[in-house]
Amino acid sequence: MEKEYEIEEVEQNASNKEYMMQALKDKSAWVIAYADDKLHADKELMLEAVKCDGQNLYYASQALRDDKDVVLAAVSQKWLILKYASKRLRGNKDVVLAAIKQNPDAIEFATDEIKVEPEIKEALLKKDD
Repeated sequence: MEKEYEIEEVEQNASNKEYMMQALKDKSAWVIAYADDKLHADKELMLEAVKCDGQNLYYASQALRDDKDVVLAAVSQKWLILKYASKRLRGNKDVVLAAIKQNPDAIEFATDEIKVEPEIKEALLKKDD
């Protein structure tokens, strides 16, 4: 049986990386919202968090929103989260392709420069078929 996580307990463990990792393993992705800033900047933890739920990129530090591994994992899981990626990565072909493969609407959050790339245009055309 999976553990039920209570908000009070989660708040008390806001700086406990092991606790947060266990919660993610237990599929309680929501706990990341309560993690402290230091943990929101922890690549290992946030990578697990976005794999569990791509929406968790919202809580990641600015540095991790500019980390290709973390952002790619997030947009591969939830295309809409592309809007929280750094501008640099919203212009990265791999990241944008991962998002638009799920939903072509993700192109809305890509940079103007990447929208004109042939590979991106081709991927969008394939989605229309």
